[in-house]
Amino acid sequence: MDGTVDSLQRTGITVFSGGTAANSLVDVFNKIIEKRKCKLNYIIPISDNGGSSSELIRFVGGPSVGDIRSRLVRLIPNHEGDQERTALKTLFEYRLCQDPLKARAEWLDIVEARHLLWTFISSPKRELIRSVLNTLNLEIVKRARPTSVFNFAEASIGNMFLTGARIFSGSFESAIYLLSMICSIPDSVSVLPAINSNFTHHISAGLANGTQITGQVAISHPSAPTSLPDDVLSAPSLSDSDHDRIEDANLPGSLPALRRQHITFSKNDSDNDDLPARIERVWYINPYGHEIWPVANPKVLAAINASKTVIYSIGSLYTSIVPSVILRGVGAAIAAPGVRHRVLILNSKIDRETGPSGDKMTARDFVAAVARAGAESWVPEKGWRDEGMLRRYVSHLVYLEGEGTPVVNVGELEGLGIVCVKVAGRRGKKGDLRYDERELGLALERIIDS
Repeated sequence: MDGTVDSLQRTGITVFSGGTAANSLVDVFNKIIEKRKCKLNYIIPISDNGGSSSELIRFVGGPSVGDIRSRLVRLIPNHEGDQERTALKTLFEYRLCQDPLKARAEWLDIVEARHLLWTFISSPKRELIRSVLNTLNLEIVKRARPTSVFNFAEASIGNMFLTGARIFSGSFESAIYLLSMICSIPDSVSVLPAINSNFTHHISAGLANGTQITGQVAISHPSAPTSLPDDVLSAPSLSDSDHDRIEDANLPGSLPALRRQHITFSKNDSDNDDLPARIERVWYINPYGHEIWPVANPKVLAAINASKTVIYSIGSLYTSIVPSVILRGVGAAIAAPGVRHRVLILNSKIDRETGPSGDKMTARDFVAAVARAGAESWVPEKGWRDEGMLRRYVSHLVYLEGEGTPVVNVGELEGLGIVCVKVAGRRGKKGDLRYDERELGLALERIIDS
């Protein structure tokens, strides 16, 4: 009875996702909440140690901000003729050039207000943004050492802003609020870090063959460490003692694998080798590699507890979705009777994380991975024990059908109590199969209304 009443009182929608992949579905989710006048919450992990976030983490510490920035910038409302909003979006999406020395010069042009990026941004907003960027710039200058300098190559201005705002305010949550306010992101949408912390969090993955992989980049998009123009850091291989001679934001003795730069890497699956075996489990680690069990951001739990529908969006299963679901408290909130729909939007293709070739994951394997993550947030390392537990975390599966898509055994899944909904797809510019946004929106609306 209580669960039924609770379900009737809930109206919100909570979406678990990473950054880039799920950005293509933002308009779909926006249209749904516009019709229903309800709250939309995006839960984003903070464990990515690649791209420009990796250099910020190495040099000044703190959580990974790249996926948070990506979603916030994507949510900036589009208003025809509004030059300032377009300019703000361009600014926060902007990346400095690949050459470290040229990038540093370009960064100084930006913080000193000499760059063309400021052309259509009003003086009050420009000076507010500059004050935040200069806070970070001062921190970078203070931390510079002969053994360690900041590499500005391909740095994201949005990432720099969020890090500077966090340092200035002492609050990651305040940094997100400031960027949301500057960009006029509607109050009906919240972007919530899975963990609300001023500290870095890393993940590891265990494979079926017993191999352990440390750090999100190594799991998802491995790359050679990016070297600085510096004798110490450009060495091909650093020992533990070499790392401890470098003054950065990492604790002495912490894993070298977590201290390396990964500024340049490829998200193109064809550029990455298959994993030697399937991923069986993902967990959080401290800087020394020991497993830890972080508690979810209290606002994440509050968002789920106010939601009628939970959606696991497209993206990297083990590095974008699972890191949020395994946090303590999340599994219990998702499995609570008040959540009426738990929808998994299946990826349109198999990637490095859901291979390897010859042992590709099926739709049921995707569902089981989410269920295990949810179960482990209650009792770490125990996992799900029976088939009936799958539906506690996934009630509906939305999928595409075509070449390269994960195999969906509808009869098997519906026998487990999971409703399967096939959606029409379309071909992208590169010929890849994608969800048709209109058809996906209609399918999700039918599920929500059921």
